Amino acid sequence: MFTRSLVYPVSGRIQSCSGGHGCPDVLEMESGDYAVIGTDITSQALALLPSGSGCGPDERVVQVPRAVMTRAHQTIPSGS
Repeated sequence: MFTRSLVYPVSGRIQSCSGGHGCPDVLEMESGDYAVIGTDITSQALALLPSGSGCGPDERVVQVPRAVMTRAHQTIPSGS
């Protein structure tokens, strides 16, 4: 399902994510899609979503620290 973390190198994962708590991450999937681990803020965010945005019953709004997204961005391939 997952091929790699875009934020934590395999060698640094244990130190970076001790105990599996407080470990926001961006994961590359075998399909080429991405999965995000973050704090579930769906209940607070639903009424505040910008016009044109939505969150289906099987979706969640997650908060990911800017530093995590910036770090992941460096490893996401550019182009189509």
